[in-house]
Amino acid sequence: MDSNNCANEQTLGDGEIGCCGYILMFFSTILFLATLPFSLCAAIHIVPDYERGVVFRLGRAKRDGARGPGIVFILPCADQFHSVDLRIKSYDIPPQEILSKDSVTVAVDAVIYCYVFDPVMSVCNIQDAFGSTRLLAATTLRTVLGTKNMTEMLADRDTISKEMQQILDESTDPWGIKVERVEIKDVRLPHQLQRAMAAEAEASREASAKVLAAKGEQRASAALKEAAMVMSDCPAALQLRYLQTLNSIAAEKNSTIIFPLPMEIMKGLSNH
Repeated sequence: MDSNNCANEQTLGDGEIGCCGYILMFFSTILFLATLPFSLCAAIHIVPDYERGVVFRLGRAKRDGARGPGIVFILPCADQFHSVDLRIKSYDIPPQEILSKDSVTVAVDAVIYCYVFDPVMSVCNIQDAFGSTRLLAATTLRTVLGTKNMTEMLADRDTISKEMQQILDESTDPWGIKVERVEIKDVRLPHQLQRAMAAEAEASREASAKVLAAKGEQRASAALKEAAMVMSDCPAALQLRYLQTLNSIAAEKNSTIIFPLPMEIMKGLSNH
């Protein structure tokens, strides 16, 4: 339905109600005055700050559009009053079984946040504005995600949410609904695929661990080679390392250790 239909109805206004309309309004006014003050209960509506009232006179929307907040007066039997909530509402989109672009079946659910920006359009142009928005959101979710592969669904949720929000906002504009935000709540993969991805991730971690261990062994070997070259150039350093090793052994276990004489002393005795 065109978004201008309701506006066209409003331009007809109260001046086009015809002779029968004026007669009905006359009798409604007489009935209202005759039943005072009891008729005030049906004629006065208090509209909160977060709501607006749409008044129809003899089936036509009033020229002044939505009314409120505050006290709204209507004529019994001639006017109809519809209250519209302007607060932001959140709705869950049930999990949708979606076949991705790379032929993987996933279950995706989301949540939408929307509100009424034009009360008259939300009443005149569609029967159930919020219910229709929920159904459209479910259809849009399937349409948008059907063009994405599994990796994009898992990694680009913000981009998908913004794309859905733009599509929904343009589609619900004639209904007087503003889609404020769309969030992808969860993307559930098949159990077989979850196990395969977990095995792949574990294999990747094991490969990385082996590479790191090999690099550590390589650096350790280089360090040992350098240390051996230093000790070969300095016999005293080799002797100190030997004594340090003996000290470590003695600290760990109760044992008797025989310290041999240094090689230099033995060489001196043999010369004499």
